[in-house]
Amino acid sequence: MTRRRHWFLPANPDVLGLLTAQSGLTAEAARELAAWGRGEADDGSRLRRLEHEADTCKRNLRRALSEAFTTPLDPEDIFELSRGLDEIVNEAKNLVAEAEAMSTPPDPAMATMAEQLATGTVRLDEALRAFAAGRRDEATAIADRAVKDQRHVQHAYRVAMSALVENEDLREVTARRELYRRLARMGDELVLVAERIWYSVLKED
Repeated sequence: MTRRRHWFLPANPDVLGLLTAQSGLTAEAARELAAWGRGEADDGSRLRRLEHEADTCKRNLRRALSEAFTTPLDPEDIFELSRGLDEIVNEAKNLVAEAEAMSTPPDPAMATMAEQLATGTVRLDEALRAFAAGRRDEATAIADRAVKDQRHVQHAYRVAMSALVENEDLREVTARRELYRRLARMGDELVLVAERIWYSVLKED
């Protein structure tokens, strides 16, 4: 009696689909931060919920990476893109929590930076979706625009920090300086993700 051998290929999960799901939640969190900056969100409860959802998405993506037989991108690139998106959401959540703890509501400078960060983060989501759809040139062009958005954040940051020199309230100066720095760090992380998109495209060419 001849036995037949059955070969089963390992599961190949949709890692790019999971990555774009995470980038979508990241963009939503950035928009929520912008709404908070405009005074349209009383607290960070929705932002915290989005952070939990994004964390779940990140864990699912990492599990998928460990199980995938092949991936459409270098696993290291996928991991770093996911890590950068996660850092943006974490910074947004922590910023609002810290502002609440210090009883420091958003001011016009914070509103401006948050709005610009939201624009840039939405562009990251668009770039990753373009990449997932195979439109690589479009992905890098959108990533470039995300970097330009971050330059506006840095300009707003410098203007806001300079204005603090005129403020004689030490408590407020200390609190706002820390919040401005958190927003600037979000911008730096945004650039790292955008540059990783570029790097990923170059490696695939």
